[in-house]
Amino acid sequence: MKNVELIGIKREANGTTGAKEVRRNKQVPCVLYGGQEVIHFSVDERALSKIVHSPVAHRVELNIDGEKRVALLQDKQFQPVTDAVIHADFMEVIEGKEARLSMTVRLKGQSAGVRMGGKLNQSMRKLRVKGKPEAMPEVIELDISKLGLGENIRVRDIQFPGITLLEKPHDVIVSVKMAKKAVETTPEAGAPAAAGAATPTDGAEKAEAAKK
Repeated sequence: MKNVELIGIKREANGTTGAKEVRRNKQVPCVLYGGQEVIHFSVDERALSKIVHSPVAHRVELNIDGEKRVALLQDKQFQPVTDAVIHADFMEVIEGKEARLSMTVRLKGQSAGVRMGGKLNQSMRKLRVKGKPEAMPEVIELDISKLGLGENIRVRDIQFPGITLLEKPHDVIVSVKMAKKAVETTPEAGAPAAAGAATPTDGAEKAEAAKK
């Protein structure tokens, strides 16, 4: 997991009014918890955005008024219209203590099923994990090169040393299904004849009528 530094300034936890004032100054109100004390602080909006919008997980080296602490980004809130970050929560990293994190799922390779004409469907793009921060990777990388047509990878199928996945074991992360067009053009056994198509019985009856 990569380290990234973030400089913060302590602030008072003075509610919505104080948070609005912080945001007007291009700062984002944040909270650090998990250690001996809860610390309210603010960070530069642009610097925080680089971490928030990154697909990989980071160990954040917080420098709050000269006090250095290591933390993990736990939660963030966005402005619904502009998608700007308006709040962030950090969990302080304590040596030997497990932490929880939501990690990006990255697919590696081209599926064998896709090469056969199938369609890849990634139903889970993030996974919640638990473990010691030093054991956590930057992303959950899955090799799908051997994933065939009609096959899938479920939560129970993957393991990473030092971390535990917190999702339901049977949840499907990625699968390869037959393309819809291929399914539609494949005739099914016992399917009724198309409208307007003459059956052998229809043809015999018409021939008999012509003789009369």
